[in-house]
Amino acid sequence: MPRVTKKRTIQASPEDVWKLVSDPYSLPRWWPRTVRVENVEAKGSGRRSRWTKVLETSEGRGVRADFRCLSAAEGERYVWEQELGGTPFERHLRASRIEIGMRGRDGETQVTIASVQTLRGLSRLGSPMMRHGQGSILDEALDGMTVTEPRLANFVKEGVLHR
Repeated sequence: MPRVTKKRTIQASPEDVWKLVSDPYSLPRWWPRTVRVENVEAKGSGRRSRWTKVLETSEGRGVRADFRCLSAAEGERYVWEQELGGTPFERHLRASRIEIGMRGRDGETQVTIASVQTLRGLSRLGSPMMRHGQGSILDEALDGMTVTEPRLANFVKEGVLHR
């Protein structure tokens, strides 16, 4: 089961980071290859929320992937998993989960993002490549948060973030 974890300190409060990561509509601002988010069914605290990410392939085509929030604790963690049943992803993955943790200190937030994937069949042989690819995606996600962070407080104040 490939698990990749990346950490970075963001110049924002845990509350502001929480508003960014727990709002599916904000994913195109910081999550790699996400063009837009559709069909958001938001629940109060985020837990059991569902959404569809439209991801752009290297050929420029859009691929839809459905997700649901498994666990949410405001200002502390946000966990989502991809719904794989009946999708092309199901041939290679048994499970795919993203865990985002936040720990605030002195006006900053240490953000930890982990990708946990369970591979299916012969895809298990590609585990090292999957870990490398997931590590790159998590680095890009943290880069996206870092680029977004100077504007994060403005997004929150102006109501651009949906929660």
